[in-house]
Amino acid sequence: MAAPKPLSPRFAVPLAIALLLALGLVADFLWSSSSSSGTSGRGQLASASRTATAKKSGRARGKKPAAEGYLNATYADIPAPRWDWEEMPAAPVPRLDGYSVQIGDLLYVFAGYENLDHVHSHVDVYNFTSNTWTGRFDMPKEMANSHLGIVTDGRYIYALTGQFGPQCRSPINRNFVVDTVTKEWHELPPLAVPRYAPATQLWRGRLHVMGGGKEDRHEPGLEHWSLAVKDGKALENEWRTEIPIPRGGPHRACIVANDKLFVIGGQEGDFMAKPGSPIFKCVRRHEVVYGDVYMLDDGNKWKQLSPMPKPNSHIECAWVIVNNSVIIVGGTTEKHPITKKMILVGEVFRFDLDTLTWSVIGRMPFRIKTALAGYWDGWLYFTSGQRDRGPDNPAPKKVVGCTWRTKLHL
Repeated sequence: MAAPKPLSPRFAVPLAIALLLALGLVADFLWSSSSSSGTSGRGQLASASRTATAKKSGRARGKKPAAEGYLNATYADIPAPRWDWEEMPAAPVPRLDGYSVQIGDLLYVFAGYENLDHVHSHVDVYNFTSNTWTGRFDMPKEMANSHLGIVTDGRYIYALTGQFGPQCRSPINRNFVVDTVTKEWHELPPLAVPRYAPATQLWRGRLHVMGGGKEDRHEPGLEHWSLAVKDGKALENEWRTEIPIPRGGPHRACIVANDKLFVIGGQEGDFMAKPGSPIFKCVRRHEVVYGDVYMLDDGNKWKQLSPMPKPNSHIECAWVIVNNSVIIVGGTTEKHPITKKMILVGEVFRFDLDTLTWSVIGRMPFRIKTALAGYWDGWLYFTSGQRDRGPDNPAPKKVVGCTWRTKLHL
């Protein structure tokens, strides 16, 4: 069979041009049809590429990538009944890390920060019967201004160790006692070493001081000492070493009930002074908040009981005993898992001393830490502390002196 005749150049050139035009039209049609559905995909790929590049660049510069997702700051709240709270006269000064004891219808409120650069060195007195702030008297100038251990026998108030001065200065080991009738102060034998916010109670005729933070404010102490006292006077010249507490740290409730000693909640670690800072400026360090509960009934062995419903700290004076139950208001819990910011507590907890079990019985008017609690004539009170954001408080957290009460039904 004869080979086909080659196409004449006269026809080949126009045919090639026509083919090229047809291919262009097909390509243009395919591009147009795919652009509407494919543009977003290509944009996402490009965005992902840019994000990956940015993350890689951030890692190269030592920066953490931004947290993805959002978790509401109320994540730690436990469902609880809303209570009706009534606002009472505010304390004469705002207080953070202040301390208090109740004697009859009087609440004695000690020391504390007004802000990190100013600490108080006096006592304010609230009268539950008249619902007024009725008195004020000075503390010794040598006495600690915050993070005390404090307890009363019904007339004398023992104020032990704690931090002297503002910001994050170290604790001291000096101890004092005041007669609430005469307002006279006396000094007690010093502790062997200073302690920061130790658990403190009067049990079986002896002052007990345990745990707290060591001299750097951060390392937990486990040591436990006691001193025999009577009518505001020490019956011994030195503190006696007792059985160490199983877990150390500051900001715990320490309670005597039914002839048993209880230590509740707390944390390991706290703010420290910035190295080399002439004002001992506070800088944050890693903290672990816990809800552990320990009991000492024979003086020889600590027993661990059911923990609090959630980790809780800064509750040293945020408790009262009512109808054989311990009532605890507010505190601080574990940090926000994404922002790592401190989260305050807004629940009211009940520890039943008959069953040694916990429940959540109510809610505060706002979240607050280092609240100072009292109970009188069926009313639960709290005053002072650092409160969370609210309608009347645009700041994220604020040191306050406000006083509130609610009728307590158990």
